[in-house]
Amino acid sequence: MTATHRFTPRLQAGLEWNPKAGEVGFIGNYILTTETDKRPMINLGTSSDRIGTPPGPHAYYITFAKGIPALKASVYVSLNYSEHDQRFNLPFGVTLGLAERWDAMYMMDGVRSHLLLTYKGDSFNVSAMMIWLKRPGISVSWGF
Repeated sequence: MTATHRFTPRLQAGLEWNPKAGEVGFIGNYILTTETDKRPMINLGTSSDRIGTPPGPHAYYITFAKGIPALKASVYVSLNYSEHDQRFNLPFGVTLGLAERWDAMYMMDGVRSHLLLTYKGDSFNVSAMMIWLKRPGISVSWGF
């Protein structure tokens, strides 16, 4: 579970809680540049390390993301430092718009792949997940 606050249009920070692991940690993101027709969004951030790592290790990343309106798609790639692995890896992903409120996403976290199917409500999202392409999960998020 995460709880974040957007302090400015570009700065977001909060806490991440994993009750199964007994872990609470800091998460944060800062948008260095917003996306334009010619330039990707560039974001700096930190969070717990990827799914499946033990409690404690953090990840630090820079992400480049760009929408492709003609394809109803967006892509991203990150340079990520994993404290757990004590090395850099390259997460990446693509999101495809399926219908007005539906998206499908393929993501590679730098080590393993995941699939998500997301329904986007007015103030909430619900995602069916296939973690590591074999374990089902669900994610619910809302804003207020």
